[in-house]
Amino acid sequence: MSGVVVRDLGKRFGKVVAVDDVSFEVDKRTLALLGPSGCGKTTTLRCIAGLEDPDEGEIYIEDRLVSAPKRNVLVPPEKRNIGMVFQSYALWPHLTVYDNVAYGLKRRHFPKHAISERVRIALELVELTGLKDRYPSQLSGGQQQRVALARALVYEPKILLLDEPLSNLDAKLRERTRGELKRLLRQVGITSVYVTHDQEEAFVVSDRLMIMNQGQMMQEGTPEEIYERPVNEFVAEFMGRVNIFAGRVESVGEDFLTVALPDLGTVLHTRKLDGISGGDECFASLRAHRINISLEKPGKTNIIQGEVVLKEYKGANTDYRVRVGSKEVVVSSPVNKFSEGSKVYLHVDSENIVTVPKR
Repeated sequence: MSGVVVRDLGKRFGKVVAVDDVSFEVDKRTLALLGPSGCGKTTTLRCIAGLEDPDEGEIYIEDRLVSAPKRNVLVPPEKRNIGMVFQSYALWPHLTVYDNVAYGLKRRHFPKHAISERVRIALELVELTGLKDRYPSQLSGGQQQRVALARALVYEPKILLLDEPLSNLDAKLRERTRGELKRLLRQVGITSVYVTHDQEEAFVVSDRLMIMNQGQMMQEGTPEEIYERPVNEFVAEFMGRVNIFAGRVESVGEDFLTVALPDLGTVLHTRKLDGISGGDECFASLRAHRINISLEKPGKTNIIQGEVVLKEYKGANTDYRVRVGSKEVVVSSPVNKFSEGSKVYLHVDSENIVTVPKR
């Protein structure tokens, strides 16, 4: 056991259950806590940091028990040897970049020569060496974010905690910075827990994801596992643009399921799912970018006929809303040639339809 281990974590604010029996562990990798606002991800992070006192469960950092309410163990934040990057960066406006990064070392009474050397290395790591004499107000948002990261890493913590560190950046800068952050985290090889509500950001930065909703862990796994094999309706819908329709399993084949979807007035062959049987109620998930659209009927299975009721041109792709039965199916296609009112055929491979049980 090493890195961060969380067991049966619980946290309440009055009658509100913010974190409900959450368990996970991560070592020398980056775990992203992903979910909508209010799902409990930041509260979980703050419990690891010692900024919130859990009501239940245990937290270990590098094999050391730092929190266990039932055993009266609660190690204060400053003694947990963690680095933390806040959403607001929390830089001292009256201190230079150098002094902001050096602040934690001075508080720990490091000798001057050690402070100078560590700050130099930290600023080189985040590529800010030439800006050490500037103040935060003289920096861009991306530069301020890197100062906050250097400050968190300078005293070589065992664990790095990041709470929405890129949310204050504009879209283009965020996209560029998340790649730099992934490179940096891999370079330093530190155990990291990363909170975000942005799916693409979580995919790029993390090695593993934990999806949370209403204080509970919905699913944990690699980005690929969670995207391709969601375990329930919430995860399927949260992980990207998806069409979800209620259905019933009509039969179970060797490699596929036959699922009736009353709202679409059709039956589809879908990817086989362990633990599901004929007659089970379920949800079928069709991702918008994996649906093919054409004017002529393809000679394949899983064909749905409908009418384009809305077209939205978005540059690289065009979104079509296609009326099928009593519902609309959203299709995202690189082809921009279908007009509103067109009668079209939709086709989706069975491997690209994820069926999850109704719970």
